[in-house]
Amino acid sequence: MSGGEQGGSERQSAARRPVVRRSAGVLAGCLTAPVGLLYLLLAGLPLGAFLLWPRTRPHALRILGSGARRLAEVERGRRTRFFGDRFPEAYESRDAGGDAGAVRYLALRSFSGLVCGVVLALLGFGLALGGLLAGGVLRGTTGPVELLTQLLLGGVLLFLALQGLFALTALDTRLARERFGPSERELLRRRIDELSVSRAAVVRAVDVERRRIERDLHDGVQQRLVALGMLIGRARRSGGRDPERAAALLGQAHREAQEAVAELREVTWRVYPSALDSLGLEEALGGVAQRCALPLRIVYEVTGPLPRPVETAAYFVVCEAVTNAAKHSSASAVSVRVAGPSGGPLSVRIEDDGRGGADPAGSGLTGLRGRIAALDGVLRIDSPLGGPTTIVVELPCV
Repeated sequence: MSGGEQGGSERQSAARRPVVRRSAGVLAGCLTAPVGLLYLLLAGLPLGAFLLWPRTRPHALRILGSGARRLAEVERGRRTRFFGDRFPEAYESRDAGGDAGAVRYLALRSFSGLVCGVVLALLGFGLALGGLLAGGVLRGTTGPVELLTQLLLGGVLLFLALQGLFALTALDTRLARERFGPSERELLRRRIDELSVSRAAVVRAVDVERRRIERDLHDGVQQRLVALGMLIGRARRSGGRDPERAAALLGQAHREAQEAVAELREVTWRVYPSALDSLGLEEALGGVAQRCALPLRIVYEVTGPLPRPVETAAYFVVCEAVTNAAKHSSASAVSVRVAGPSGGPLSVRIEDDGRGGADPAGSGLTGLRGRIAALDGVLRIDSPLGGPTTIVVELPCV
Protein backbone atom coordinates (compact mmCIF):
# COMPACT_ATOMS: atom_id res chain seq x y z
CA MET A 1 0.00 0.00 0.00
CA SER A 2 1.32 3.37 -0.81
CA GLY A 3 1.61 6.30 1.60
CA GLY A 4 -1.32 8.25 0.07
CA GLU A 5 -3.62 5.22 0.28
CA GLN A 6 -2.66 4.59 3.90
CA GLY A 7 -3.38 8.20 4.88
CA GLY A 8 -6.74 8.11 3.06
CA SER A 9 -7.77 4.88 4.83
CA GLU A 10 -6.86 6.39 8.20
CA ARG A 11 -9.02 9.46 7.49
CA GLN A 12 -11.96 7.29 6.45
CA SER A 13 -11.57 5.14 9.58
CA ALA A 14 -11.51 8.23 11.78
CA ALA A 15 -14.61 9.62 10.07
CA ARG A 16 -16.54 6.46 10.92
CA ARG A 17 -15.74 6.73 14.62
CA PRO A 18 -18.84 7.37 16.80
CA VAL A 19 -19.49 11.04 17.34
CA VAL A 20 -19.68 10.55 21.10
CA ARG A 21 -16.19 9.01 21.25
CA ARG A 22 -14.69 11.72 19.07
CA SER A 23 -16.39 14.40 21.15
CA ALA A 24 -14.91 12.81 24.25
CA GLY A 25 -11.51 12.93 22.55
CA VAL A 26 -11.93 16.66 21.90
CA LEU A 27 -12.86 17.23 25.57
CA ALA A 28 -9.88 15.16 26.69
CA GLY A 29 -7.64 17.31 24.49
CA CYS A 30 -9.00 20.43 26.18
CA LEU A 31 -8.12 18.92 29.58
CA THR A 32 -4.58 17.88 28.61
CA ALA A 33 -3.77 21.25 27.01
CA PRO A 34 -3.31 23.13 30.33
CA VAL A 35 -0.95 20.39 31.53
CA GLY A 36 1.28 20.86 28.52
CA LEU A 37 1.22 24.64 28.83
CA LEU A 38 2.02 24.41 32.54
CA TYR A 39 5.00 22.15 31.81
CA LEU A 40 6.36 24.53 29.20
CA LEU A 41 6.06 27.44 31.63
CA LEU A 42 7.53 25.68 34.67
CA ALA A 43 10.35 23.96 32.77
CA GLY A 44 10.92 26.56 30.08
CA LEU A 45 11.34 29.60 32.33
CA PRO A 46 14.27 28.18 34.36
CA LEU A 47 15.89 26.92 31.15
CA GLY A 48 15.24 30.13 29.23
CA ALA A 49 18.71 31.60 29.70
CA PHE A 50 20.36 28.32 28.73
CA LEU A 51 18.16 28.09 25.64
CA LEU A 52 19.35 31.53 24.51
CA TRP A 53 23.06 30.72 24.86
CA PRO A 54 24.29 28.72 21.82
CA ARG A 55 26.70 26.54 23.85
CA THR A 56 24.10 25.36 26.35
CA ARG A 57 21.13 25.38 23.99
CA PRO A 58 21.41 21.72 22.86
CA HIS A 59 21.61 20.42 26.46
CA ALA A 60 18.74 22.62 27.66
CA LEU A 61 16.65 21.67 24.66
CA ARG A 62 17.33 18.00 25.35
CA ILE A 63 16.08 18.40 28.93
CA LEU A 64 12.99 20.33 27.86
CA GLY A 65 12.35 17.95 24.99
CA SER A 66 12.46 14.82 27.19
CA GLY A 67 9.39 15.94 29.12
CA ALA A 68 7.73 17.24 25.96
CA ARG A 69 8.14 13.81 24.37
CA ARG A 70 6.39 12.12 27.31
CA LEU A 71 3.48 14.53 27.15
CA ALA A 72 3.37 14.10 23.39
CA GLU A 73 3.02 10.34 23.91
CA VAL A 74 -0.05 11.06 26.05
CA GLU A 75 -1.51 12.99 23.11
CA ARG A 76 -0.62 10.12 20.83
CA GLY A 77 -2.55 7.72 23.06
CA ARG A 78 -5.51 10.11 23.09
CA ARG A 79 -5.59 10.21 19.28
CA THR A 80 -5.41 6.41 19.13
CA ARG A 81 -7.99 5.81 21.84
CA PHE A 82 -10.68 8.27 20.79
CA PHE A 83 -10.06 8.89 17.08
CA GLY A 84 -8.70 5.50 15.95
CA ASP A 85 -5.50 6.94 14.47
CA ARG A 86 -2.78 4.38 13.75
CA PHE A 87 0.71 5.80 13.68
CA PRO A 88 4.01 3.98 12.96
CA GLU A 89 5.66 2.63 16.10
CA ALA A 90 8.97 4.37 15.44
CA TYR A 91 8.48 7.29 13.11
CA GLU A 92 10.57 10.43 12.76
CA SER A 93 9.59 12.41 9.70
CA ARG A 94 11.63 15.19 8.19
CA ASP A 95 8.98 17.55 9.61
CA ALA A 96 9.21 16.22 13.20
CA GLY A 97 12.44 18.00 14.16
CA GLY A 98 13.65 15.95 17.16
CA ASP A 99 13.52 17.64 20.58
CA ALA A 100 12.71 21.00 19.07
CA GLY A 101 9.87 19.40 17.14
CA ALA A 102 8.49 17.81 20.32
CA VAL A 103 8.53 21.18 22.10
CA ARG A 104 6.95 22.89 19.11
CA TYR A 105 4.25 20.25 18.87
CA LEU A 106 3.45 20.50 22.58
CA ALA A 107 3.28 24.30 22.41
CA LEU A 108 0.98 24.34 19.38
CA ARG A 109 -1.12 21.50 20.75
CA SER A 110 -1.53 23.21 24.12
CA PHE A 111 -2.48 26.51 22.51
CA SER A 112 -5.05 24.92 20.17
CA GLY A 113 -6.45 22.85 23.05
CA LEU A 114 -6.90 25.95 25.23
CA VAL A 115 -8.59 27.85 22.41
CA CYS A 116 -10.81 24.82 21.80
CA GLY A 117 -11.75 24.84 25.48
CA VAL A 118 -12.66 28.53 25.25
CA VAL A 119 -14.83 27.85 22.20
CA LEU A 120 -16.60 25.00 24.02
CA ALA A 121 -17.16 27.25 27.03
CA LEU A 122 -18.68 29.89 24.75
CA LEU A 123 -20.95 27.25 23.24
CA GLY A 124 -22.07 26.22 26.70
CA PHE A 125 -22.67 29.84 27.63
CA GLY A 126 -24.66 30.29 24.42
CA LEU A 127 -26.81 27.27 25.25
CA ALA A 128 -27.51 28.73 28.68
CA LEU A 129 -28.54 32.05 27.12
CA GLY A 130 -30.71 30.12 24.67
CA GLY A 131 -32.46 28.45 27.61
CA LEU A 132 -33.08 31.81 29.27
CA LEU A 133 -34.43 33.17 25.98
CA ALA A 134 -36.79 30.21 25.64
CA GLY A 135 -37.97 30.74 29.20
CA GLY A 136 -38.64 34.40 28.46
CA VAL A 137 -40.70 33.46 25.40
CA LEU A 138 -42.76 31.02 27.46
CA ARG A 139 -43.36 33.61 30.17
CA GLY A 140 -44.22 36.23 27.57
CA THR A 141 -41.55 38.68 28.71
CA THR A 142 -39.65 38.61 25.37
CA GLY A 143 -41.12 40.54 22.47
CA PRO A 144 -40.97 39.53 18.78
CA VAL A 145 -38.37 42.13 17.86
CA GLU A 146 -36.07 41.16 20.72
CA LEU A 147 -36.58 37.47 19.94
CA LEU A 148 -35.69 37.95 16.27
CA THR A 149 -32.61 39.97 17.18
CA GLN A 150 -31.43 37.39 19.68
CA LEU A 151 -32.01 34.55 17.20
CA LEU A 152 -30.03 36.26 14.44
CA LEU A 153 -27.17 37.15 16.77
CA GLY A 154 -27.17 33.73 18.35
CA GLY A 155 -27.23 32.00 14.97
CA VAL A 156 -24.23 33.95 13.71
CA LEU A 157 -22.27 33.31 16.91
CA LEU A 158 -23.19 29.61 16.80
CA PHE A 159 -22.02 29.34 13.19
CA LEU A 160 -18.69 31.03 13.99
CA ALA A 161 -18.18 28.89 17.09
CA LEU A 162 -18.85 25.64 15.18
CA GLN A 163 -16.55 26.68 12.35
CA GLY A 164 -13.83 27.51 14.86
CA LEU A 165 -14.34 24.17 16.61
CA PHE A 166 -14.07 22.24 13.32
CA ALA A 167 -10.93 24.19 12.36
CA LEU A 168 -9.31 23.49 15.74
CA THR A 169 -10.06 19.76 15.59
CA ALA A 170 -8.63 19.66 12.06
CA LEU A 171 -5.51 21.46 13.33
CA ASP A 172 -5.20 18.89 16.14
CA THR A 173 -5.35 16.08 13.57
CA ARG A 174 -2.78 17.71 11.32
CA LEU A 175 -0.37 18.36 14.20
CA ALA A 176 -0.66 14.74 15.32
CA ARG A 177 0.07 13.41 11.83
CA GLU A 178 3.07 15.70 11.43
CA ARG A 179 4.47 14.52 14.75
CA PHE A 180 3.53 10.84 14.92
CA GLY A 181 2.98 9.81 11.32
CA PRO A 182 3.44 10.83 7.71
CA SER A 183 2.27 14.40 7.26
CA GLU A 184 0.52 15.59 4.12
CA ARG A 185 3.79 17.14 2.96
CA GLU A 186 5.63 13.89 3.68
CA LEU A 187 3.03 11.80 1.82
CA LEU A 188 3.13 14.17 -1.15
CA ARG A 189 6.94 14.05 -1.21
CA ARG A 190 6.94 10.26 -1.10
CA ARG A 191 4.36 10.05 -3.87
CA ILE A 192 6.38 12.40 -6.06
CA ASP A 193 9.49 10.29 -5.46
CA GLU A 194 7.58 7.11 -6.32
CA LEU A 195 6.18 8.60 -9.52
CA SER A 196 9.60 9.91 -10.56
CA VAL A 197 11.20 6.50 -10.02
CA SER A 198 8.39 4.60 -11.75
CA ARG A 199 8.41 7.00 -14.73
CA ALA A 200 12.15 6.55 -15.19
CA ALA A 201 11.73 2.78 -14.85
CA VAL A 202 8.97 2.75 -17.47
CA VAL A 203 11.13 4.76 -19.87
CA ARG A 204 14.01 2.30 -19.37
CA ALA A 205 11.69 -0.68 -19.76
CA VAL A 206 10.22 0.68 -22.99
CA ASP A 207 13.71 1.33 -24.35
CA VAL A 208 14.86 -2.19 -23.44
CA GLU A 209 11.75 -3.68 -25.00
CA ARG A 210 12.22 -1.65 -28.18
CA ARG A 211 15.85 -2.79 -28.46
CA ARG A 212 14.84 -6.42 -27.90
CA ILE A 213 12.18 -6.26 -30.62
CA GLU A 214 14.64 -4.56 -32.95
CA ARG A 215 17.22 -7.26 -32.24
CA ASP A 216 14.70 -10.07 -32.76
CA LEU A 217 13.60 -8.63 -36.09
CA HIS A 218 17.16 -7.98 -37.29
CA ASP A 219 18.78 -11.22 -36.15
CA GLY A 220 15.81 -13.49 -36.74
CA VAL A 221 13.10 -12.55 -39.19
CA GLN A 222 15.26 -10.32 -41.38
CA GLN A 223 17.95 -12.97 -41.79
CA ARG A 224 15.36 -15.59 -42.72
CA LEU A 225 13.77 -13.28 -45.29
CA VAL A 226 17.19 -12.59 -46.82
CA ALA A 227 17.86 -16.33 -47.02
CA LEU A 228 14.38 -16.84 -48.52
CA GLY A 229 15.08 -14.29 -51.25
CA MET A 230 18.40 -15.94 -52.07
CA LEU A 231 16.79 -19.40 -52.31
CA ILE A 232 14.06 -18.12 -54.63
CA GLY A 233 16.66 -16.37 -56.80
CA ARG A 234 18.77 -19.55 -57.07
CA ALA A 235 15.63 -21.55 -57.90
CA ARG A 236 14.74 -19.15 -60.71
CA ARG A 237 18.23 -19.35 -62.20
CA SER A 238 18.20 -23.17 -62.03
CA GLY A 239 14.63 -23.58 -63.31
CA GLY A 240 15.50 -24.05 -66.96
CA ARG A 241 18.77 -26.00 -66.60
CA ASP A 242 18.08 -28.26 -63.57
CA PRO A 243 14.36 -28.65 -62.70
CA GLU A 244 15.09 -31.11 -59.84
CA ARG A 245 17.49 -28.69 -58.17
CA ALA A 246 15.00 -25.85 -58.65
CA ALA A 247 12.26 -27.94 -57.00
CA ALA A 248 14.56 -28.73 -54.05
CA LEU A 249 15.43 -25.04 -53.67
CA LEU A 250 11.76 -24.08 -53.78
CA GLY A 251 10.98 -26.68 -51.11
CA GLN A 252 13.74 -25.27 -48.95
CA ALA A 253 12.41 -21.76 -49.58
CA HIS A 254 8.93 -22.89 -48.57
CA ARG A 255 10.25 -24.27 -45.27
CA GLU A 256 12.24 -21.08 -44.70
CA ALA A 257 9.09 -19.01 -45.32
CA GLN A 258 7.15 -21.10 -42.78
CA GLU A 259 9.87 -20.65 -40.18
CA ALA A 260 9.99 -16.90 -40.87
CA VAL A 261 6.21 -16.66 -40.40
CA ALA A 262 6.44 -18.66 -37.15
CA GLU A 263 9.25 -16.47 -35.87
CA LEU A 264 7.41 -13.30 -36.86
CA ARG A 265 4.32 -14.58 -35.05
CA GLU A 266 6.47 -15.22 -31.97
CA VAL A 267 7.82 -11.67 -32.09
CA THR A 268 4.34 -10.18 -32.39
CA TRP A 269 3.15 -12.28 -29.45
CA ARG A 270 5.98 -10.87 -27.37
CA VAL A 271 5.06 -7.31 -28.45
CA TYR A 272 1.37 -7.70 -27.62
CA PRO A 273 -0.68 -10.91 -27.84
CA SER A 274 -3.94 -10.47 -29.74
CA ALA A 275 -5.48 -13.20 -27.56
CA LEU A 276 -5.62 -10.68 -24.69
CA ASP A 277 -8.13 -8.63 -26.65
CA SER A 278 -10.20 -11.48 -28.03
CA LEU A 279 -9.94 -14.29 -25.44
CA GLY A 280 -8.61 -12.79 -22.23
CA LEU A 281 -5.66 -13.42 -19.93
CA GLU A 282 -6.37 -17.09 -19.26
CA GLU A 283 -6.27 -18.05 -22.94
CA ALA A 284 -3.22 -15.87 -23.57
CA LEU A 285 -1.37 -17.68 -20.78
CA GLY A 286 -2.46 -20.96 -22.35
CA GLY A 287 -0.64 -19.86 -25.50
CA VAL A 288 2.48 -19.22 -23.40
CA ALA A 289 2.26 -22.78 -22.05
CA GLN A 290 2.02 -24.19 -25.58
CA ARG A 291 5.11 -22.33 -26.77
CA CYS A 292 7.15 -22.87 -23.59
CA ALA A 293 10.18 -25.15 -23.91
CA LEU A 294 9.59 -26.43 -20.34
CA PRO A 295 6.59 -28.19 -18.81
CA LEU A 296 4.45 -25.28 -17.62
CA ARG A 297 1.57 -25.76 -15.17
CA ILE A 298 -0.85 -22.82 -14.90
CA VAL A 299 -3.49 -22.44 -12.18
CA TYR A 300 -5.91 -19.62 -13.00
CA GLU A 301 -8.19 -18.57 -10.12
CA VAL A 302 -9.51 -15.16 -11.12
CA THR A 303 -13.11 -14.16 -10.52
CA GLY A 304 -14.48 -11.27 -12.54
CA PRO A 305 -12.97 -9.09 -15.25
CA LEU A 306 -9.57 -7.45 -14.95
CA PRO A 307 -8.45 -3.99 -16.09
CA ARG A 308 -6.65 -4.14 -19.41
CA PRO A 309 -3.33 -2.69 -18.09
CA VAL A 310 -3.34 -5.30 -15.30
CA GLU A 311 -3.93 -8.13 -17.79
CA THR A 312 -1.10 -6.89 -19.99
CA ALA A 313 1.33 -6.53 -17.09
CA ALA A 314 0.47 -10.00 -15.73
CA TYR A 315 0.95 -11.55 -19.16
CA PHE A 316 4.39 -10.04 -19.67
CA VAL A 317 5.42 -10.96 -16.12
CA VAL A 318 4.65 -14.61 -16.84
CA CYS A 319 6.33 -14.48 -20.27
CA GLU A 320 9.54 -12.92 -18.96
CA ALA A 321 9.75 -15.21 -15.93
CA VAL A 322 9.13 -18.35 -18.00
CA THR A 323 11.66 -17.25 -20.63
CA ASN A 324 14.30 -16.60 -17.95
CA ALA A 325 13.64 -20.00 -16.38
CA ALA A 326 14.04 -21.76 -19.73
CA LYS A 327 17.21 -19.87 -20.70
CA HIS A 328 19.17 -19.36 -17.51
CA SER A 329 17.98 -21.49 -14.58
CA SER A 330 18.33 -25.04 -15.96
CA ALA A 331 14.85 -25.72 -14.60
CA SER A 332 12.88 -28.83 -15.47
CA ALA A 333 9.41 -27.43 -14.74
CA VAL A 334 7.67 -24.13 -14.04
CA SER A 335 4.42 -23.47 -12.20
CA VAL A 336 2.29 -20.33 -12.43
CA ARG A 337 -0.60 -19.38 -10.17
CA VAL A 338 -2.82 -16.37 -10.95
CA ALA A 339 -5.41 -15.45 -8.30
CA GLY A 340 -7.77 -12.55 -7.54
CA PRO A 341 -9.25 -10.06 -7.58
CA SER A 342 -12.55 -10.27 -5.58
CA GLY A 343 -12.00 -6.68 -4.50
CA GLY A 344 -8.28 -7.17 -3.91
CA PRO A 345 -5.10 -7.11 -5.98
CA LEU A 346 -4.24 -9.63 -8.68
CA SER A 347 -1.56 -12.01 -7.43
CA VAL A 348 0.80 -13.76 -9.85
CA ARG A 349 3.21 -16.38 -8.48
CA ILE A 350 5.83 -18.03 -10.73
CA GLU A 351 8.08 -20.77 -9.35
CA ASP A 352 10.69 -22.95 -11.03
CA ASP A 353 12.95 -25.73 -9.74
CA GLY A 354 16.12 -24.34 -11.30
CA ARG A 355 19.46 -23.46 -9.77
CA GLY A 356 18.39 -20.01 -8.57
CA GLY A 357 20.68 -17.02 -8.26
CA ALA A 358 18.47 -14.70 -10.35
CA ASP A 359 19.81 -11.14 -10.42
CA PRO A 360 17.05 -8.65 -9.48
CA ALA A 361 19.10 -5.93 -11.18
CA GLY A 362 19.20 -7.79 -14.51
CA SER A 363 17.70 -6.17 -17.57
CA GLY A 364 14.70 -8.52 -17.77
CA LEU A 365 13.66 -8.24 -14.13
CA THR A 366 14.39 -4.51 -14.11
CA GLY A 367 12.02 -4.04 -17.03
CA LEU A 368 9.34 -6.03 -15.20
CA ARG A 369 9.89 -3.96 -12.07
CA GLY A 370 9.36 -0.74 -14.04
CA ARG A 371 6.22 -2.07 -15.72
CA ILE A 372 4.79 -3.15 -12.35
CA ALA A 373 5.79 0.06 -10.57
CA ALA A 374 3.88 2.07 -13.18
CA LEU A 375 0.70 0.33 -11.91
CA ASP A 376 1.62 0.79 -8.21
CA GLY A 377 2.26 -2.93 -8.01
CA VAL A 378 4.73 -4.92 -5.92
CA LEU A 379 7.40 -7.33 -7.18
CA ARG A 380 9.11 -9.78 -4.81
CA ILE A 381 11.92 -12.12 -5.95
CA ASP A 382 13.27 -15.02 -3.89
CA SER A 383 16.06 -16.83 -5.73
CA PRO A 384 18.72 -18.32 -3.43
CA LEU A 385 21.67 -20.16 -4.94
CA GLY A 386 20.59 -23.72 -5.58
CA GLY A 387 16.99 -22.71 -6.12
CA PRO A 388 14.11 -22.63 -6.32
CA THR A 389 13.26 -19.23 -7.78
CA THR A 390 9.95 -17.68 -6.76
CA ILE A 391 8.58 -14.46 -8.23
CA VAL A 392 5.46 -12.94 -6.66
CA VAL A 393 3.70 -9.95 -8.20
CA GLU A 394 0.71 -8.06 -6.79
CA LEU A 395 -1.13 -5.66 -9.06
CA PRO A 396 -3.94 -3.42 -7.75
CA CYS A 397 -7.13 -3.72 -9.78
CA VAL A 398 -8.65 -0.30 -8.95
